[in-house]
Amino acid sequence: MEHLRINEKIRLEQIKLSMAPVIFETIDRDREYLQEWLPFVNFTQHVSDTEAFINSMLEDKNSKDQVFSIWYKEEFAGLIGFKDTDLANRKTEIGYWLARKMQGKRIITSSAETLIKYAFKKLKMNRIQIKVAENNIKSEAIPTKLGFKYEGMEREGELNKDKYLNLRIFSILKSEWQ
Repeated sequence: MEHLRINEKIRLEQIKLSMAPVIFETIDRDREYLQEWLPFVNFTQHVSDTEAFINSMLEDKNSKDQVFSIWYKEEFAGLIGFKDTDLANRKTEIGYWLARKMQGKRIITSSAETLIKYAFKKLKMNRIQIKVAENNIKSEAIPTKLGFKYEGMEREGELNKDKYLNLRIFSILKSEWQ
């Protein structure tokens, strides 16, 4: 899947190296906002860091993970994708982040809903999970709205700057999806 139209305002496009400057500019502009929850922000200091991330995604032919840029009214809004995909066990995780000014427009909820349908129908997944840093209320609203069940806490599951974040784990099974 290279392009995916979510609705008249939102589309997803498979990440490309040519997108590195706009992705980096968004991270750099929203650095203080994003770094509260996202450890990669601290390691993204130059556009070359974003290029290295994109290249790692494109060059790993064994990876089943996919990353998509999110475009809202043709303006870059953030990233969403599948990570830690396990084809043998038919499970994956959805990860996402959104530019500060794009918050509150149902962009992630709509995009995640489309990826869930794609994962269950096309990729034949049985389980999808979303991990959310404890106290990240906005991000936690996404799996809750989409009918995911809270499973538990991954204690100190992610190092962000100099502290560990607890991660709340939500999942949905194919049998639970509408």
